[in-house]
Amino acid sequence: MSLHPAQNSAAAAGSASPPRRPAPALRAPAGPASPRPALGWRLKFLLLAVLWGTSFMWIGIAGEYLPPIQITLGRMLTGLIPLAGFVLLRGGRLPRGARMWFHLSVTAFIINVVPFTLFGYAGQLIPSAVNGICNAATPLFVLLFSLLLLPDERPTRTRLAGLVIGFVGVLVVFGVWTGLEGAGAAGMLLAVGATVGYGIGTPYLRRFVAGSGHSSLELVTAQLLTGSVQISVAALLFTDVPQALPAQALAAVAILGALGTGLAFVLQYGVIREAGATVASTVTYVAPVVAIGAGVVLLGEDLAWNEPIGALIIITGAALAQYQRRTAAARPQAAEPAHGAPPAAAPER
Repeated sequence: MSLHPAQNSAAAAGSASPPRRPAPALRAPAGPASPRPALGWRLKFLLLAVLWGTSFMWIGIAGEYLPPIQITLGRMLTGLIPLAGFVLLRGGRLPRGARMWFHLSVTAFIINVVPFTLFGYAGQLIPSAVNGICNAATPLFVLLFSLLLLPDERPTRTRLAGLVIGFVGVLVVFGVWTGLEGAGAAGMLLAVGATVGYGIGTPYLRRFVAGSGHSSLELVTAQLLTGSVQISVAALLFTDVPQALPAQALAAVAILGALGTGLAFVLQYGVIREAGATVASTVTYVAPVVAIGAGVVLLGEDLAWNEPIGALIIITGAALAQYQRRTAAARPQAAEPAHGAPPAAAPER
């Protein structure tokens, strides 16, 4: 859901503490406030769920023509371009200092480069719907590693029960009673491995990047910039220049990046502003449903009975694991949970 995770994780970092200067995206409009359309944030929420839920379908389409590393490169570059444009238009500035860029580089590697690439490899082995179902485990790993690595996180019975239920759902999706073997099992392990990256990256980001004084837009742009450099090096070392780039592959990669990362960040930020971070975080539970629908209806994929049942169990466990977090937390929740990725991360988002 790793999601995208980049947007969600950077949103958490940008809102974790008061900025040194007002973030451009949060400035109140001059003059009397005008009423917002009643359905404004709902439409943004729906579009965000569609963008993140269908991302696995586009990964599968692009994977028919490009290796996973090149898919990651394309989606990160096409995601970076519109966000960099927003930074320039709003008069923003990227972070300064080697220390902050180092932490952003680590975050980009853990939250973007590795998960995006793993989902690409998983898409070659399992249906896109199953890829999206595995991404639903992202909030579970975010909470698990936050409990392990962040001193301010406290386990509660509700959280622990949610984790247990959620991981039972993962086992149901895997169909462990049939034995873990074959390409399908390998693909699901790769997809779950991507969500582990989101889980590790989120507490790292909260610990070392939050409170930088930069807006979410500035941080996610810098994060994608460093990640694009990393994956560019990997592409040069481990892949060959494609002999042809069919329109389907170009369109899939452009949608993944420009829409699934660039536009999705703007949409998510709008939902957070208009409806609150708690509402925005629930997109985590809608995106897997969209992923299943896109895979089955649009691509004609077949699912075993245990896979949608396991998805429902995972979503239930994730919601339960985060319930205390959303109601009792006094800190901002811009990235809790999901697509991702990180905690509201997303996802893949």
